[in-house]
Amino acid sequence: MTTPTLGSQALSYEWIKFRSVRSTLWTTAATAVLPLLGAVFVAATGSLQPDDTVLGGSLTLSVVAQMLAAVVGALVISGEYSSGTIRTTFAAVPRRSTVFAAKATLVAAVMYALALLSCSAAYLVGDAMLPAGRYAQGDPLPALFGIAASFAVAAVLGLAVGTLVRHSAGAVTTVIGILLLPSLFGPLFGNAERWIAGLSPTAALEKLTQTSDATSDTVGSLGPWPSLLLVAACTTAITLAALLLLRRRDA
Repeated sequence: MTTPTLGSQALSYEWIKFRSVRSTLWTTAATAVLPLLGAVFVAATGSLQPDDTVLGGSLTLSVVAQMLAAVVGALVISGEYSSGTIRTTFAAVPRRSTVFAAKATLVAAVMYALALLSCSAAYLVGDAMLPAGRYAQGDPLPALFGIAASFAVAAVLGLAVGTLVRHSAGAVTTVIGILLLPSLFGPLFGNAERWIAGLSPTAALEKLTQTSDATSDTVGSLGPWPSLLLVAACTTAITLAALLLLRRRDA
């Protein structure tokens, strides 16, 4: 059985590695900066449509930032497999499932906090720079918490895919495909579109950015919060599959 001491030790190791790998740090930094850049660009160019909301317009680059959060999750594990340092990791913490749990806890917590701060700051920038009263204001606070959760889910999804694929380039390509394909191919499934298109964290994010003043017609028939729950359930299933694979190797 995993002891609390071993779990905290594994989390400490993962935090040190997270801060030490340049690719992870640069991708994380880009995840934080993109929403702010998008808010400044939209406000400076006045490129919003009349029916846009302040929140949705301010987070125009949030989808790209969310993809980078998923890439961070994938790199955290696949990068170790590609470089061979995973052997050192498993030597320090022999229980592979404990290593996975520590990585999942770390990327989820970091991306949640980072997204909440960055997207909140982007909204404040947009609110300050956009013309007062021209766009719907609404109540963005609940949506921002949901948006941060979608980033955390995307990061854990990337970690699970990286665990299953193990190759950095393959893991990154696969997780981006998972994020985009449901939205792209959902319309091909007729009456099931509302479920298929809602399977992606990207779809949930796009709907959440509209919740401050959106109607059911503008956010899609499934709705933002059911979409986020559906995404979390699918991510949990993929994560459990990755965890079961690691447990089999522990045995």
